[in-house]
Amino acid sequence: MPALLTPRLLLLPLSRAVIACRLESDTFTLTLPGPDGPLDVTFGPEWPGDPLPVFPVLLAALTGDQTKVAGSFIAVQRDTGEAVGMLGTKGPASPDGAQEIGYGFNPAVWGQGLATEAVGALVGHLHAQPDVRVVTAETAVSNPASARVLTKLGFRPVGSGHSDEDGPLILWAHLTP
Repeated sequence: MPALLTPRLLLLPLSRAVIACRLESDTFTLTLPGPDGPLDVTFGPEWPGDPLPVFPVLLAALTGDQTKVAGSFIAVQRDTGEAVGMLGTKGPASPDGAQEIGYGFNPAVWGQGLATEAVGALVGHLHAQPDVRVVTAETAVSNPASARVLTKLGFRPVGSGHSDEDGPLILWAHLTP
């Protein structure tokens, strides 16, 4: 799984080492392979936010020589080396070519356009995959900022739903260009 690059971010694959370190400590620095060689990445206590409770499950699912969580990326600011978000797919694409994504960013970087930049790179990467026809996402009705990210990237609302955690949801779709 390659790293993805945006003007301000590196999207590095989520690895076994990162998950293990985060489960042991809420603040750490880890040297990760970057596109131009090793890169020291700093992880603060806000990272990764909501996905943290599933980290033990992700770690247990990495078997044998598998070291990366398929489809999951760490958003790292290129100028500081700080991990500021996490994004990726929620499992494999469906048989009809729908690929669901999720994303979250540290509150300290909200409103800076980093989520739009990162999700745009992920969507482009996914649309380049032969088995993906549409990229889907869900946002909480109570989270208009997340809905703006998707709208800016050309997603369209296609339905509604509900989750126990987030309440009413908007369902979004982005068709292959």
